Amino acid sequence: MAAETVPAVAAKGLDAEGYIEREGSLGRLPHPFRPVVAAARDRVLGLFGARLHSAYLYGSIPRGTARVGRSDLDLLLALNEEPTEADREDVRRFGEALDEEFPQIDGTGTLLYSRTQLLSEPERHDLGWFVACLCTPLLGDDLAEYLPRYRPDSLLARETNGDLALLLPRWRERIEAADSDETRRRLVRFMSRHLVRTAFTLVMPRWNGWTSDLAEMAEVFSAYYPERADQARRAAVLGRTPTADTTVLRTYVDDLGPWLADEYTRVHGTKTPRP
Repeated sequence: MAAETVPAVAAKGLDAEGYIEREGSLGRLPHPFRPVVAAARDRVLGLFGARLHSAYLYGSIPRGTARVGRSDLDLLLALNEEPTEADREDVRRFGEALDEEFPQIDGTGTLLYSRTQLLSEPERHDLGWFVACLCTPLLGDDLAEYLPRYRPDSLLARETNGDLALLLPRWRERIEAADSDETRRRLVRFMSRHLVRTAFTLVMPRWNGWTSDLAEMAEVFSAYYPERADQARRAAVLGRTPTADTTVLRTYVDDLGPWLADEYTRVHGTKTPRP
């Protein structure tokens, strides 16, 4: 049973009316990352041209908290039509080229969707919320203008992270297929971040606030579930400085992940199935 205590981290991230404030801005870009963002912007335009509706930054770079040589460049691209497999391959190569050229970043992750999907009703409290609250406009017409404002409520919690139980079997397959320390390190970073964010959104409605800082997320969660505090705090650390230890990955899919999936379902229900 979760302990009802007052979190040590004061709730924040909301405007005066209780809606989640949009995080990040181009004005917060750390100076070392500005050439990377400029190159990404120009190349995205060259890659998609008139097919591109809009482009966004998200993650630590637009929040101003990125670390040189340690942080990745995160982009979301919205096309005027459904992306093809060829588009996804182009985006993969685009990311590899940026990563090789700019030592400031440790990888490039690019999400690719159609404008229609991002604004669709099933995605209103998942991808739509992500664009409206966590993405910083870089190019084109900002889709946030067509989306509502969002509160940190149970509906948002369910639709953003209420699918962990479905993800765990895929994670196990990825662990089995990992054939290098670099692959395992990237899996630890990805899964650590995902689990910390899921743990945070589990308690987000009770805390009534928003943060994207992994350490703060872990602390907020730990106040409500002290019996899992050490795991959450450790995952927050590994989300920033990952190891290649397979034991960590096994713990995620055999212990913390299943427990978190069950508790999430109990508290918020499961994410609405997508087509």
